[in-house]
Amino acid sequence: MFYREAGDFKTSYRLDSQTFPIKFDRLRFYAVLAIAYGVIPFFVNDYWASAVLVPFLIYSIAAIGLNVLVGYAGQVSLGTGGFMAVGAYAVYKLMTAFPEVSVFIHVLLAGGITAVVGVLFGLPSLRIKGFYLAVATLAAQFFLVWLFNKVPWFYNYSASGQINAPDRTVFGVFVTGAQTSATAKYLFCLVMLTIVALIARNLTRGTIGRKWMAIRDMDIAAEIIGVNPLTTKISAFAVSSFFVGIAGALFFAVYLGAAEVGEAFGIQKSFLILFMVIIGGLGSIFGSFAGAAFLVLLPVLLKNVLVGTLGWPTDLAAHIELMIVGALIVIFLIAEPHGLAQLWRVAKEKLRLWPFPH
Repeated sequence: MFYREAGDFKTSYRLDSQTFPIKFDRLRFYAVLAIAYGVIPFFVNDYWASAVLVPFLIYSIAAIGLNVLVGYAGQVSLGTGGFMAVGAYAVYKLMTAFPEVSVFIHVLLAGGITAVVGVLFGLPSLRIKGFYLAVATLAAQFFLVWLFNKVPWFYNYSASGQINAPDRTVFGVFVTGAQTSATAKYLFCLVMLTIVALIARNLTRGTIGRKWMAIRDMDIAAEIIGVNPLTTKISAFAVSSFFVGIAGALFFAVYLGAAEVGEAFGIQKSFLILFMVIIGGLGSIFGSFAGAAFLVLLPVLLKNVLVGTLGWPTDLAAHIELMIVGALIVIFLIAEPHGLAQLWRVAKEKLRLWPFPH
């Protein structure tokens, strides 16, 4: 079989510790990138961009951010929707205050602002954990939504309380606003996801990632061997909030174009992204992609099959979707706590041992 390490020799530590040490994995990764950047942009249309591709890319960024905090650092969070709202409102204020600056810079700055807010709400993690930390982050979710609703400055004193993304370009191409094409939205989100995924992958495989996992596995033992719980937990909240803030900025500016905080970034958004991480796999970058893809494609599939083919009512299809997602979460928590990522790892191991898989 072609999926083997045999004959794939490494001559340096750098080569042995690279992200994809097996040649076949590297080739597969390059092939995926080639298709994503070189093929899909020529075939994407408005339906596929708005229904599947752009939501998948944005939710993948958010799931990676939450996975850093929950999966790698072991800090429970139910405030993802609120932190996405911080990113959305931050990019809105930046876009309206500094129209001459590139929206790419605005999105990154929005992520930085969200990281600062995430650190502030992450301070309770130094004293509490588990259920109590979940309640603290849930309180952050409700507080942030209330704040953006009640302070008119955040939505520029609009009578409706809604924020609208102005037209902005990157290299002369519109990526926000009514003039944006499906291809531009897709490519802009794809570039941001590529950057986020590479940063997250390198962080989790480096010293800081090992510290996160040490705190996750046993914080007292980690402190004994020299891991500083203060900087480790705060850094996890900062990095996670940075990624989630970028996702929130893209969700508002590129995907929605207009948003109201209670509808777009409510508690349902926090649970949705948490379900992506659970189904995809805790402590896995690939699991973030898998969970996002699953929960983005499932409603589209059910809508086309149940509503389009069988003629069922739309509300019934929506209820069936909730039942399926809930059942899958229970099944994964019981049968396979590591989610789709673990199933993928098992499949690869069997492929490597073929024709004698155990």
